[in-house]
Amino acid sequence: MPNTILLQETASTNDYVKRNVDFLPSGTVIIAFMQTAGRGQKGNSWEAEPGKNTTLSLLVKKPNVGVKEQFAISEAVSLAIVDELENYASGFKIKWPNDIYYGERKIAGILIENSLGENGIDYSIVGVGVNINQQMFLSNAPNPVSLSQITGKTYDMNVINERLSEILERYCNFDGTQQQLENLHKRYLEKLYRYDGEPHTFVTPSGPPFMAVIDNVAPDGILTLRHMSDKTLHDYRFKEVGFIINQERFL
Repeated sequence: MPNTILLQETASTNDYVKRNVDFLPSGTVIIAFMQTAGRGQKGNSWEAEPGKNTTLSLLVKKPNVGVKEQFAISEAVSLAIVDELENYASGFKIKWPNDIYYGERKIAGILIENSLGENGIDYSIVGVGVNINQQMFLSNAPNPVSLSQITGKTYDMNVINERLSEILERYCNFDGTQQQLENLHKRYLEKLYRYDGEPHTFVTPSGPPFMAVIDNVAPDGILTLRHMSDKTLHDYRFKEVGFIINQERFL
């Protein structure tokens, strides 16, 4: 198991790593029994019942990935979580850019914070929240699901956290080769939610919903949609477009 620090309570495991980044060796994993201010992408909150779910952060110093290839870290983390969850059930997908879904419901969220220096990425903090044993969700999140709800079983959180820590560290160990990046990207596309050639409903922050087909996700993370209205291709960065899932907007 990687070098691990277990915390009974912290505001956010990512923030804990940030405060102590100079003193922590690369590969350190921070696991919290309870987060009081867990964060998702763009400041969204993350609900996690204490002791029932995985809330952890992995520190990777000087990842062997260039600044232009930093989306590969997101791909690696997403695939690591999917690969581990598929030991217990099948049917998990990666909703662009890196939410983990089971059917139309979200089981895991990822927050990756990269610190860029003159010579590339100084460090990456990989924050992961995975719903494991929680049975009731009290926040206004519209579509959460836990592994226990999917399988009807209860899991030993120590075992789950250890396994997730190990696979995350392994997947974030980049060898610097183009072949590894290409293989990651290929597998990411294979697991991409709604990458099925079928029209789905999308929405932008200011416009009405529209129908489009996912055409591609580029290695830098840009999503390309083919709009059904005129068959033209449009590129979107994170938060420039979202999904409509069960009548809810996900931006």
